[in-house]
Amino acid sequence: RMQEYDIIVLGTGIKECILSGLMSLNGKKVLHIDRNSYYGGESASISPLEQLYKRFKVPRPAEPLGRGKEWNIDLIPKFFLASGELVKILVHTEVTRYVDFKVIQGSYVYKGGKVHKVPGTEEEAHASDLMGMFDRRRFRKLLLFALNFDVRNPGTYQDMDPNSMSVRDLFSHFDLGLDAMEFTGHAIALHSSDSYLDQPFLETINRIKLYSESLSRHSASPYIYPVYGMGELPQGFARLNAEYGGTFLLNRAVNEVVMDNGRVKAVRSDGKLFLCKQLICDPKYVPNRVRKVGRVIRVICLLNHPVKNTHEAQSCQIIIPHTQANRKSDIYISVVSGAHNVAADGVYIATVSTAAETGNPEREVQPALELLEPIMQKFVSVRHLLVPNDDGKRSQIFVSRSYDATNHFEAECEDIKDMYRRITGAETATLINVMFFSCASGGGGD
Repeated sequence: RMQEYDIIVLGTGIKECILSGLMSLNGKKVLHIDRNSYYGGESASISPLEQLYKRFKVPRPAEPLGRGKEWNIDLIPKFFLASGELVKILVHTEVTRYVDFKVIQGSYVYKGGKVHKVPGTEEEAHASDLMGMFDRRRFRKLLLFALNFDVRNPGTYQDMDPNSMSVRDLFSHFDLGLDAMEFTGHAIALHSSDSYLDQPFLETINRIKLYSESLSRHSASPYIYPVYGMGELPQGFARLNAEYGGTFLLNRAVNEVVMDNGRVKAVRSDGKLFLCKQLICDPKYVPNRVRKVGRVIRVICLLNHPVKNTHEAQSCQIIIPHTQANRKSDIYISVVSGAHNVAADGVYIATVSTAAETGNPEREVQPALELLEPIMQKFVSVRHLLVPNDDGKRSQIFVSRSYDATNHFEAECEDIKDMYRRITGAETATLINVMFFSCASGGGGD
């Protein structure tokens, strides 16, 4: 007898596992199938270190760097804002029972050939060398406006319309100089290009507020990161799924997605047919349903020293705004170490990422690599950025987007929310409101 499921999920990437966990919480019968023998897919954590050398076909060093089990190297590291969407998901689903977090020790921005601490509070703004004396006062006023801003209370708008007034005009209203505009837009609001300047300021002011609220939870930075790396997330949601009756089949081939009159009917795997009503999948499983919209370069670097000008931080984020590197999009650097149980003692893992703009992506990230010198070993990958061709409502096949070049998880949460709305349809309101617009007091795992 053929087995029937409400939802089949192809792949065990972070987004697929989060969505399947939410579906299980909704009472759906879920089956996961993955061609790999491990969790995480493109967003997996690699352990031991020797597997990273093997994966990238790089010769192994003569002397091993610590014990193999000390290493958990993330292929796509992403930091989480302490008050951000992913933390709300973790709190709502109680996956914080399975995953521990530690604070990232610093948030930095590159300007004029040097790394600077990103000011996120009034006190830091007053001491920041990113701005002159007058800009410091103006930035503090903008920060206070953002912290007091409430879209539900027009009294906090200060006679400015957040749905029509542009960010450029907002910055002009507070008389911010170009330097303050740059780090505010790219290192606090976390925009990756300057297209946001001509958009209504509602989204940007909410991003500034989110950053500041996240920073208020910890004095070092607004970011947290899983102990043992990103691979803990798909495993945590897999455990949640199993609690609610979900099934996982790893190391299984996906031979065919069976359609009936334009809608998904079943998945054929290793000769067995599994019936389903809906399908959630990693874009690699349905190449005919996705298109390429760009490329992302990531360079994983092993260092035997902390990054210069980061106050000896064991972990940090560094953003190089595109104007500082004569590019169209920003360059991101994430740094983690043994402090998060992802590397041997005394070794740092710095991952550089950006949207590739030329035929020589490695040259594009050279400004970031120079900040990290000396580098013991580099592992370079260039991947296509894949997006679904349609919303999946007709076929009931819902495909996630590839992970973008940013080193924070906010864009991925937007994809999760968008997919959740499309998958559940009329059921959206209840859980989406609880999960994403409440939980204001939940910190989760920090």
